[in-house]
Amino acid sequence: MDVVTTKVERVLLAAPRGFCAGVEMAIKALAWMVRSFDAPVYCYHEIVHNKLVVERFEQLGVIFVDEISEVPEGSPIMLSAHGSAPDVVRSARSRGSVVIDSVCPLVTKVHHEVKVRVGKGFHIVYVGHEGHEEAVGTMAVAPDSISRVESISEVDALPEFTEPVALLAQTTLSHRDWAEVAVRVQERFPQVWTPGRSDLCFATTNRQSALMSMAPRCDAIIVIGSANSSNTRALERLAREAGCARVFRVNSAHELPSDLSGTVGVTAGASAPEELVDAVIARLAPLYGVEEVRITDEDEYFPPPRNLRDLQIAIETAITTMCGGSLTSRPSVDDRSLGASYVLASL
Repeated sequence: MDVVTTKVERVLLAAPRGFCAGVEMAIKALAWMVRSFDAPVYCYHEIVHNKLVVERFEQLGVIFVDEISEVPEGSPIMLSAHGSAPDVVRSARSRGSVVIDSVCPLVTKVHHEVKVRVGKGFHIVYVGHEGHEEAVGTMAVAPDSISRVESISEVDALPEFTEPVALLAQTTLSHRDWAEVAVRVQERFPQVWTPGRSDLCFATTNRQSALMSMAPRCDAIIVIGSANSSNTRALERLAREAGCARVFRVNSAHELPSDLSGTVGVTAGASAPEELVDAVIARLAPLYGVEEVRITDEDEYFPPPRNLRDLQIAIETAITTMCGGSLTSRPSVDDRSLGASYVLASL
């Protein structure tokens, strides 16, 4: 691979970076479906917001759709990690031969909070980006009892609700995007209910903290990820707010500018695979190597969806039996130790 420049002295590599636990789970689940069912496998919305990931699955016969009605009856269906509206889930289950919902458990938590609060008579003020798939899916849980905001002016435009107010959030918001809006909501509605544990994704927060830790040392910062990835765009904004003179969001190493120099920071959004990070570093070719800037270790693990696990066990049992093997001594796959970046690269 051709390098961009020999003027890059050092790369500071943020850690954590790249795939979060929810993305890991979703990618491995769709990879299993691709290997287990004849093409095409259908996926409602992009499995995760990353161009390379989506294109790789498309090459393997996955068809991404925006409406469940586009799926031929009796086809296998995957629902994306961002969460789906309840009517979408019902429609998929009535249409698909097998339906795997790869929604991130953190998004499921927010959906549950919406149901519980609305059931207790609350009106939800939800901080989220207009049109983002996670926000659309969450609002659909209780469309008549939820108001979406993403700015102070939108909070100010809210009516005086007669019912008590609860405050919830899109999980992939940056803390800064969330905080100023949340403060204004609490000023307008002093008795507002908030969850005991923040709705903001721990992985998103960790990636933002790692970026802020290295930003003061950087002459330029490269954020790897796609334009429709909320957490990636949040990293890009944070880098600019930190005062870094040059910030670039790229989908791949080929989009790097050719005039980088000095110390370059590199990070990746939660849906960007590690192979993109490796390619960016190879293209930068830092004279004095790479220094990882680690702020914490992540060991969070989300197992495959339950019905997927049941399918895996059933298929393993059937194959073992047909081959005359022993059900008690057959080897098992340790899903936790099998990284999604490895799975994706091996497809």
